[in-house]
Amino acid sequence: MKVTRLPDVEPRARRVAVGTFDGVHLGHREVIRGADTVLTFDPHPTAVIQPGAAPRLLTDPPRKAQLIASLGVDELVVVPFDAQFAARSAKDFLDDVLVGALGATHVAVGENFRFGHKAQGDTELLRSDERFETRVEKLLEIDGEIVSSSHIRALVLGGAVEYAGRLLGDPFTVCGEVVHGDERGRELGYPTANLVPHSAFVTPGHGVYGARATTSSGQTFPAAVSVGVRPTFVTGRGELIEAYLLDFCGDLYETRLEIAFLKRLRGEKRFDSIDALIEQMALDVDAARAIAGRGGA
Repeated sequence: MKVTRLPDVEPRARRVAVGTFDGVHLGHREVIRGADTVLTFDPHPTAVIQPGAAPRLLTDPPRKAQLIASLGVDELVVVPFDAQFAARSAKDFLDDVLVGALGATHVAVGENFRFGHKAQGDTELLRSDERFETRVEKLLEIDGEIVSSSHIRALVLGGAVEYAGRLLGDPFTVCGEVVHGDERGRELGYPTANLVPHSAFVTPGHGVYGARATTSSGQTFPAAVSVGVRPTFVTGRGELIEAYLLDFCGDLYETRLEIAFLKRLRGEKRFDSIDALIEQMALDVDAARAIAGRGGA
């Protein structure tokens, strides 16, 4: 899939799906279905329009691109969203972006999509434009609830990663660079690859998870992952994601690691002794292997 900034797009006719698409969840996938081009925004528009209200995101740009590519889309067009773009009128968005830059023949959006300065453009305005055909996808419901990025964020924050993965269509995944830690896991016989959570992105609630970890070389391993502050030890460190990759031997420092969270095994707890902690870690590893081995979520 080709990734293009809006100012750099080449002229051609396009079937365009438009949206922020944070998480690329099942509802987003219905909007994207049949499109050869996806138009999205970076950063999230709320981060520019109402910085204090900006949500913590489910996906960073590389992960979003990876998920959209998996849907068979030919091109991802990214709008560098800033105050100047936010000031464009809804008519300018139609004339200059959808028709002028992208040559849209078909446009697909979700029923709650709004666009243009102060969100003055809506689906009715899109439908009234005869230069392209408009498809408005109804919000998807599962188990009586709307599938939305905000709902999935709440699930992940609460540790319900298995159900979040069902609504996403893929396991919730955290990506980042492996950093040095206290090497406490190595001392206990379970060396971990450590990621520092980024405040702009959602992190699963504190606890231990069964997961799959994919290294920068493309190898995937079952993993037991702890998210939290390590209450058994006084480290002085903040929140950390610690992944023990089963059957892995090597050095991952300063490489990119993707952790796909499959299921929460237990909450974070303080142990009375190191031996009790090691005993529980062995159980966690067995449980993580069983989950990752059968395909997880």
